[in-house]
Amino acid sequence: MFTILFEDENIVIIDKPTGYFVHKSSYDAKSEWIVLQLLRDQIGQRVYPVHRLDRKTSGILVMAKSTEAHRFYSQKFMNKDVEKKYIAIVRGHTPDTFEVDAPLNTERGTSQEALTLCKTICRSEIQKVSSSRFATSRYSLIEAQPVTGRQHQIRRHLSHLRYPIIGDRPYGCSKQNRFFLSEWNMTRMFLHAWQITLPKEGSDEKILVSHLPGDEFLTTLENLSLHKCDW
Repeated sequence: MFTILFEDENIVIIDKPTGYFVHKSSYDAKSEWIVLQLLRDQIGQRVYPVHRLDRKTSGILVMAKSTEAHRFYSQKFMNKDVEKKYIAIVRGHTPDTFEVDAPLNTERGTSQEALTLCKTICRSEIQKVSSSRFATSRYSLIEAQPVTGRQHQIRRHLSHLRYPIIGDRPYGCSKQNRFFLSEWNMTRMFLHAWQITLPKEGSDEKILVSHLPGDEFLTTLENLSLHKCDW
């Protein structure tokens, strides 16, 4: 059962756990962890995705309840009338604020403009060695806001700046990923869609939904001494 964060006559907003595909995918054609099917069964009606989250990304996901609502909200996403914010645990100490304005290629090799705005929530340095090059290990908890919506945008942009997301594959750091597996048996990618603001269909109001990640993410923040941040 998915946790429902908001629901009205047009949309339902859920907390998608890591490991779930939004819809069937060629990456794992036999997977039964499909949001479209499971949420349909949970609420007893068909749903339509108006945006995507990677399988490895957890957090806020918006689904429309009708084709009309799907058109309305898909257009709002295309017009950048929706604001999405993510949190991520990354390697290294990031600047207080920074942006990544680096084009990204599609699978067909077409270059697309891409912009991500970031700010650092908290930094830490722990007395555990994840690399033989250093005596300590540095991490940051950041908030990332994608202005554009390219595939794997946040993951690729942070990798581009050499602040890879912990647990990311293939854009992450294999040394860090092995370290988290051996030290804490952690294999998930630490990227979570934590807040969204979007128009309410048929109203001048805005819908604001925030939802912090689950226990595994929060435990890792404690392990890295990133849990006392001022959100």
